[in-house]
Amino acid sequence: MAERGDESLVHTLKKVAAVLKQEEIPFALGGSFAVYAHGGHSSDHDVDFLIREVDVERSLEALVAAGFTAERPPEDWLVKVFDDGRMVDLIHRPIETPVTEETFADTVVRPVDAIHMPVLSASQLMVHKLLSFSQHYCDFARGLPLARSLREQIDWERVRKETQHSPYAEAFLVLLDRLEVVPHSGTGEGEGTP
Repeated sequence: MAERGDESLVHTLKKVAAVLKQEEIPFALGGSFAVYAHGGHSSDHDVDFLIREVDVERSLEALVAAGFTAERPPEDWLVKVFDDGRMVDLIHRPIETPVTEETFADTVVRPVDAIHMPVLSASQLMVHKLLSFSQHYCDFARGLPLARSLREQIDWERVRKETQHSPYAEAFLVLLDRLEVVPHSGTGEGEGTP
């Protein structure tokens, strides 16, 4: 993580995870640090935790008591906390889908700078990235590092199935096929080309 220059963000990430664990609030690490936890590379530099909507108030109370500042942005799918200006998103409805126990079941416990925590699976990270593409935001350059660095850990057939309704996801998957990052649909067990 040091090569990314995000040591202070890692410190903040660890503080949030420690508070949530101490309060026994279920969570999963998402976003770019989840990609890092799986051994991959991401072009994003933010901290995202997924929590259930029912745990939002309790999470904010615990984090404010631990010295964080809370913010409720106009978006109704997340809240934010700040640690000396470093922002952490607490997301309860990513890609318009509520965080549930099933979300937490689709995690892997990984060490992040010596703290073990649940991290979204590589497949779910890819689904979230693809379903975030829209007519207002469609920066494939942000999805390519994730796809390339975690391709062997991603169940590509699952990704295709769960994103099949999105033309933006379809276009991105065609790009990955053409770049030979992943096998063409129906030609393998979901593992990428080495």
